[in-house]
Amino acid sequence: MEITGLDVHYGRRAALRGVTLSVAPGETVGIIGETGSGKSTLARAALGLVGVSAGSVVVGGHDVTGYRRRQWRALRRKGVLQYVFQDPLRSLDPDLTVVESLTEPLLVQGVPHAEAVERARAFLPRVRLTEDLLERLPGELSGGQRQRVAVARALVTEPRLVILDEPVSALDSANRVQILEILKELRADGVALVFISHDLGSVAGIADRIAVLYQGELVEDGATADVVNRPRHPYTRLLLSSAPTLHGTRSDRAERDALRALLHV
Repeated sequence: MEITGLDVHYGRRAALRGVTLSVAPGETVGIIGETGSGKSTLARAALGLVGVSAGSVVVGGHDVTGYRRRQWRALRRKGVLQYVFQDPLRSLDPDLTVVESLTEPLLVQGVPHAEAVERARAFLPRVRLTEDLLERLPGELSGGQRQRVAVARALVTEPRLVILDEPVSALDSANRVQILEILKELRADGVALVFISHDLGSVAGIADRIAVLYQGELVEDGATADVVNRPRHPYTRLLLSSAPTLHGTRSDRAERDALRALLHV
């Protein structure tokens, strides 16, 4: 994915300003920022769900900036781009079994039903699920199982890019670790991942690069080790100071207050 000079407005309010970001094949890029920073707007722009005021978006070699609804429908049916939502219970159809949810995107592509079922069944081990779950409805699964089904549904079409919007925030620590391990393994398959989160600790454990959004602007973008160990922007340093899992302990209150003063918050 190549995003260049992206502006998005909601009415008169600028949600994104001049954002430039690239994601290479097989690369995992974490997008970090607080609520209202523009993370989800960036994802929605990449998916064609919000209008772009300026700039361009290229996905899988397709310049989708000016795509109309029919063009988007054709691209989505190819399975090039997939999306994993934060809440799998709401994103999965409550009336479809696991096997129906997994085969649906394949059937849309024209894959014969028997082949779609076989591909869905073969995919289960990759997301730590067993075949006995295939006939269950989403309401009969645990939260971790539902999110793994959502990940499997996104990946079964063999996409080139997957955007994950807060995919582990609603999970307990054990399930969170399991989902992150599954996502790490996907990099070997050449799948590009965009991992959106407000939790810098989770992103740092999986991402090759981290991009930091603050009030609609991309204020930092670099290799994970560089961003974590040598942050340049005050907002990034503030995020790190509040993440004890990264540096052992939280920084003292005076330091955090000084960083907020630099940000005028």
